[in-house]
Amino acid sequence: MFIIPKPRLKPSLFKLNNSTTRKMRLPYAPSTPPDPTDTPTTEIYTRIAARRHPRPLIPLDLSLLHSPPVADGWNSFLGAIRTQTVIDSGLLELAVCRVAVLTNAIYEWNAHAPLALKGGVKGVELSVVRTLPSLAVGDHEYDGKVEEELQKSALTEVQKAVVRYVDEMTRTVKVQDSTFERLKGVGLSDREIVELTTGVAGYNCVSRVLVALDVGENNNKEMRSVEDLVKDLEK
Repeated sequence: MFIIPKPRLKPSLFKLNNSTTRKMRLPYAPSTPPDPTDTPTTEIYTRIAARRHPRPLIPLDLSLLHSPPVADGWNSFLGAIRTQTVIDSGLLELAVCRVAVLTNAIYEWNAHAPLALKGGVKGVELSVVRTLPSLAVGDHEYDGKVEEELQKSALTEVQKAVVRYVDEMTRTVKVQDSTFERLKGVGLSDREIVELTTGVAGYNCVSRVLVALDVGENNNKEMRSVEDLVKDLEK
């Protein structure tokens, strides 16, 4: 018999529905295949569970599994980005966190900010990612202050180049030639640039699903502070 444990998630990261919390806009799909005789769907559940193992399925999985084929493709694409890339994991997580900030995806930030810290991003660097205004042209009346803030920040040159790239990809879609050339200038290979680009694009997709469906009932909450996240890692 196919059995997947129901989600048992840390309250500080995700909160499933209860009588006092905001309800997600859709109910969660079953945490086990609803029809054991439906072999294709059961195989999809198995593949997703294998990627999450030893953790249970998460709220995002249980949202996407309303459409098993979509959940399967999603699992394959994001699984490749997370487990089959050569780009530095901390740098990729920093980029994902920046996407979360720009799209106000609380769920995404709360999930990936701890991973960024575990990947080697310093608390002071993550704080810049959390608070720096968008660098994308058109997001503000350019007066040089945001650029000055970036240059004086604790970010490394590689991180600065990545944050600028994320901002333009996320906010205006069109990336300036100078922004792209900075990625090469700080030493990213062609493969790393492709992996960064697909990672940023992929997690822009993730954030839009999370926010539109209010997965995990996080839209009316605050992003966890970097200070609290650092304290959690020190415990």
